[in-house]
Amino acid sequence: MPVPAPNLYPPFNIVRLSHIELGVSDLNWARGFYVDTLGLQVSYEAPGRLYLRALEERGHHSVILTEDHPGQVGLLGFKLWDEADLDRADDWFRRKGLPTAWVERPFMGRVLATRDPWGVPLEFYCRMDRLPPIHQQYRLYHGVKPLRIDHFNLFSPDVDAQVAFYAELGFRVTEYTEDAETGRNWAVWMHRKGGVHDIAFTNGTGPRLHHTAFWVPTPLNIIDLLDLMSTTGYLANIERGPGRHGISNAFFLYIRDADGHRTEIYCSDYQTVDPDLEPIKWDLKDPQRQTLWGAPAPRSWFEEGSPLAGVTPTESDLKAQPIVAP
Repeated sequence: MPVPAPNLYPPFNIVRLSHIELGVSDLNWARGFYVDTLGLQVSYEAPGRLYLRALEERGHHSVILTEDHPGQVGLLGFKLWDEADLDRADDWFRRKGLPTAWVERPFMGRVLATRDPWGVPLEFYCRMDRLPPIHQQYRLYHGVKPLRIDHFNLFSPDVDAQVAFYAELGFRVTEYTEDAETGRNWAVWMHRKGGVHDIAFTNGTGPRLHHTAFWVPTPLNIIDLLDLMSTTGYLANIERGPGRHGISNAFFLYIRDADGHRTEIYCSDYQTVDPDLEPIKWDLKDPQRQTLWGAPAPRSWFEEGSPLAGVTPTESDLKAQPIVAP
């Protein structure tokens, strides 16, 4: 079905995605994976909790690792333009009949917690503690040299409906995959910050988190990470790639942590700031949709994801089948 038209004047102004909370069963193992191997930087550490940021990020954190709910995703965070937008967001979600609460979060100002109609735990804020820049402290660069958080991808039981909701919030469609037999959208990519996406929705049992992505300087950094992971005990944590997506044109690698949380390492997509940018349409059976070079993804990539705290996933009624690696 047609993707929604851009809403250029949404009820409140979302700047970009901001942060995610991942529940892990072993914080020491997770530190070895996310900090020592991937190269995220520690902003703060406390018993059972670790706050991380990437090398270009000035906000206090973009990842919170916590032992509170192992294997689950606690929240997806988004930054708003100003304090007035927080109040407008509270009013808008309330008028939609969705739950809202003002919550206390370390290192942040006012935080509005809510959920979308499918139960996805969201939080919005305007102010987060700012840290000194470290992007020119090159001694800190190691692992894959992650520069910034780039996007979330969610499994959705109803992609078209969920995309319509997020379009109301001002997310604009850049690319989409249509199932030719039903005319329904199988996956849709949406942005706020001017890249290909801040959030994407993929057909499947959900809502669940498919992956979180981090932007890195070059494809060669991904090759370096593969060499590192394959020789330091993380070979089994490599799931898919490296490769280049047809959708987004990005160079990619997918890896999994000990609790199954999937991270995409990502670079080389394109600018999408024009308000009249036309979305790019793909057919679900196009072999270059997943990977420009034609290689399909493994079955785990289509079926496995991280549960969201407080959410019972439901199965999608769209049974269209993408091309799957044997």
